[in-house]
Amino acid sequence: MVQFHIQTDSDIPASTQLFNQIRFAIASRQFPPGHRLPSTRQLAMQTGLHRNTISKVYRQLENTGLVEAQAGSGIYVRAQGNEVVGNKLKSPILEEYPLANKIVQGSIDQLLEQGCTLNQARELFLAEIDWRLRCSARVVVTAPTEDIGVGELMAKELEQALRIPIQLVPMEQLGTFLDQISSGTVITSRYFIGEAESISAPRSVRVIPVDIYDYSQEIQLVGGLPKDSYLGLVSLSPGMLRSTEVIIHSIRGEDLLVMTALVSDEYKINSIVRSARTIFCDQPSFATVKAAINAAREDIIRPPQLICSENYIGSKSINLLKRELGLG
Repeated sequence: MVQFHIQTDSDIPASTQLFNQIRFAIASRQFPPGHRLPSTRQLAMQTGLHRNTISKVYRQLENTGLVEAQAGSGIYVRAQGNEVVGNKLKSPILEEYPLANKIVQGSIDQLLEQGCTLNQARELFLAEIDWRLRCSARVVVTAPTEDIGVGELMAKELEQALRIPIQLVPMEQLGTFLDQISSGTVITSRYFIGEAESISAPRSVRVIPVDIYDYSQEIQLVGGLPKDSYLGLVSLSPGMLRSTEVIIHSIRGEDLLVMTALVSDEYKINSIVRSARTIFCDQPSFATVKAAINAAREDIIRPPQLICSENYIGSKSINLLKRELGLG
């Protein structure tokens, strides 16, 4: 069970701490689609927060499109529209995906119950597959302008993993951009899925959320750092820095001194290099931080340990996208 930690002496409101931790658990797939969130009573016992505060956080998560309430049952992580990939009815594939036949049969049965004929069901299946293939011809990554760095992270990783052209479009310009194309696939972090879906809904595109890497090794390292250690964080994404700082503060409270810097902020990076015991950075920031450490070697007694997180997007999301886009 995921454990949530609330720092009562923090300047960050308790509801914000809990919201960010649950959102991280969802985005990193520790809480996968369909997962039932703990009841307000369970979370109240775990965190010490009032149940009204937890209910407020759950409503906030529901408003962002990450979870949905099911009457009399609880709060569940939303399964976004294109997270399950269809399978073709061929023996080798059935051997690899033994449930494929039941999934297809169940879908056809539901269509027949609605009054469709088999020929109409076939047309619907083929039309959906053709549409997805057309959408796969143009792939767009989107993120808000204020955190376009996370969009750059996603675009870089997807181009490298999928080996297809990826276009980065700020969320604020997404509607105008989509009006100019006949079909396409919009990819975004699960953090921004609600806004991306609302913009894309009237248009002939599909939206696929990606889950972030769970950073379990990095979190374990943070938990093991000595008290009063100086920890540096460097990233292409300001949003990633803010979220990471909240998570670290939730784990260690005031035990660690944390300083953050964007990869473009040379002054802050130089300060971190000269003071930090450990530095975490993302792949696009690695070369810059490494160069800063090498340049400062004569001025520092003990160079900081530099830990580079190789991925932002989780491997399961990458594999899902490969199948969804017809690449694997």
